[in-house]
Amino acid sequence: MTSIALFPLNIVLFPDGPLPLRIFETRYLDMVGRCLRGTQEFGVALIRHGSEVGPAETCEVGTSAMITDFDQLPDGMLGLSCVGRRRFRLVSTSVANDGLNIACVEWLEPEPQVPVPARHAELAELVKTVLPQLGEVYDGIDMRLDDASWVGHRLAEILPIHAREKQSLLEMDDPIQRLDALAPLALPGRPPAPRPA
Repeated sequence: MTSIALFPLNIVLFPDGPLPLRIFETRYLDMVGRCLRGTQEFGVALIRHGSEVGPAETCEVGTSAMITDFDQLPDGMLGLSCVGRRRFRLVSTSVANDGLNIACVEWLEPEPQVPVPARHAELAELVKTVLPQLGEVYDGIDMRLDDASWVGHRLAEILPIHAREKQSLLEMDDPIQRLDALAPLALPGRPPAPRPA
């Protein structure tokens, strides 16, 4: 098990997904400093109850984030560019003296790399078409359109669905099962493809 700083948010972060943040609270500025000095990851978990600035109860499964770039914003806040890394399960949480949430986590096994099945080829095409239209957070992203896990994670993060639905998709361990769940959401009106026997 590993101890990491925990950032409760009202969004779901997926592995390899972009996470732009605006930081102003002292506890998180200190966390950023520690991360940058030690190339350390911090955890992101969806808030179940509470708020981003106050006490918050989060979902058990989250994703670690790595800071890739930062800059001072005109309003004085610190702008961060982060990317999702590994999924984890919360074992316990505590609050440090400075108010920072600390989580003891166990890392979940990386998903197997499996190709996108033919019945979901349209989903990979949709990702290929839509991502370049979504602005700079996806600029220069390495498109892994033959990787079912990568395609599923990108679709789950960009579709306009409720955060709880995104959380359920994050918690799935089977990339093909995730694509099966995403297909009717991403391609409404299309009859579900028959699953192979």
